[in-house]
Amino acid sequence: MTLRLSTVILPVHRWHDGGRERWRRAEELGFHAGYTYDHLSWRTFRDGPWFGALPTLTAAATATERMRLGTLVTSPNFRHPVTLAKELISLDDISGGRVTLGIGAGGNGFDATVLGQEAWTPKERADRFGEFLPLLDRLLTEDAVTQRGAHYSADEARNIPGCVQRPRLPFAVAATGPRGLKLAARHGQAWVTTGDPRLFEEGTPEQSVEAIRGQVEKLGKACADIGRDVSELDKVLLTGFTPDRGRPLASLDAFVDFAGRHQELGFTEIVIHWPIPDSDFAADQAVFEKIATEATAQLG
Repeated sequence: MTLRLSTVILPVHRWHDGGRERWRRAEELGFHAGYTYDHLSWRTFRDGPWFGALPTLTAAATATERMRLGTLVTSPNFRHPVTLAKELISLDDISGGRVTLGIGAGGNGFDATVLGQEAWTPKERADRFGEFLPLLDRLLTEDAVTQRGAHYSADEARNIPGCVQRPRLPFAVAATGPRGLKLAARHGQAWVTTGDPRLFEEGTPEQSVEAIRGQVEKLGKACADIGRDVSELDKVLLTGFTPDRGRPLASLDAFVDFAGRHQELGFTEIVIHWPIPDSDFAADQAVFEKIATEATAQLG
């Protein structure tokens, strides 16, 4: 299968001061998809500009025609399935059916406490995600939904006419633990990983590849347990969080080598960050664009 190349455009630019131009340029460069992070603020960008994911994607839908659009990733940290479903159906309609929802259990960052709550434990995050995702699945596929849960409920929630994409827009489920992988196997059209975060500081690229290989094998087992063929799921690697860090974007050859090692593991899509100067995602724009236009032809 031909490897697809996508990009993440962080929502740090005003729409009329560089924002729109980046999304249009991403489509011109031939990226399969343009994603953005669904946070209220994030890490080193917390004290600078940061715009909302779904309004940004709605604007991007009107500025582009072919490229897929999506979140990497949405989480329950500040979302509710009922309101999220309505916004996603609207975005899917505006984009003409080009939306993928990247979704995961969330973490301990700014989003985890911004609404005034205590940060959830890993078990609490898994419990909530285990309710959130199946309910969202129902909301996007049924005209009316009533469901009572320990954390999330819906009372005759209406979502007519539903998604342009049928039976609903695709889910790309970010997961590495057993409960999350079971959700990816049951509800996902794609699976997302950033690698093993424990290796980011001290690990090697070789150790990272082996850790990701193990994740792929666990996904395969989760699929086999419910009688699903793991090949039905796209496998998406969001780069920038392995021990390689930004080195794959240093040159076309470096990226082709990096991408080829992960393509051998079964990945069907690799996502690279649009360069942001003076940040963890700094990269040479010319090299980035060369990778965008030439890498996939070398990878086959």
